Amino acid sequence: MLDFIHNLFRSKAGTPAAWHAVALSPAQVQRHARWVEQRVYLNWLGPYFKAYHLRKGGAAGSRGFQVQLLQESGCKGVLLLYEPSIGPGNFRHFFEHLGERLTALGYHRACADQCRQHHEHHTETTLKQLFKPNPTDCPQTGNCNQQFGLVTIDLVAMNRQPLFIRLTSNAVLQPGFTPARSLDDLLKALLDAPAADAAIEAKITEYHDVF
Repeated sequence: MLDFIHNLFRSKAGTPAAWHAVALSPAQVQRHARWVEQRVYLNWLGPYFKAYHLRKGGAAGSRGFQVQLLQESGCKGVLLLYEPSIGPGNFRHFFEHLGERLTALGYHRACADQCRQHHEHHTETTLKQLFKPNPTDCPQTGNCNQQFGLVTIDLVAMNRQPLFIRLTSNAVLQPGFTPARSLDDLLKALLDAPAADAAIEAKITEYHDVF
């Protein structure tokens, strides 16, 4: 699985990927609102946050929730690897909710796009959300407060089965912007949450397969 994931990041020759805007249907909006109201997300926020710190500290195991660290030029992030116990329906809800949590931190969603690429033996689908900080000034400096920088949240699937959610932040280095806060701060703000109780755990099956 990790070899396949690494191949996804390699440059691809041939026809450029075709992206198009994507939006939830009214039924999906209603179902997702119920998922959020029931706080089903608590089943995974804390466990992924713990997995991140284990990975960062070099103590990650091979079982349970898995996180991979990303480090590229000017960009930092993580892969939240899909765990089958979550279910594809819940994982899509989780992807949408991470964006909602980011908007609550003072961001707006600049775009939501989808790309589907057909390969010889599989079809790769990527859902992408790009978030930009709201244009507010830092009271201490007068510079534009970029918070965590530009944030992208992707959901990548193979043959309609989820592989991972990729979350990256890219700092704006131009003059007139405050320094971007760290990836640690971003993940703490998004993922640090109390554990789910038994009633919330019981909701997993309701949304396991269908988004």
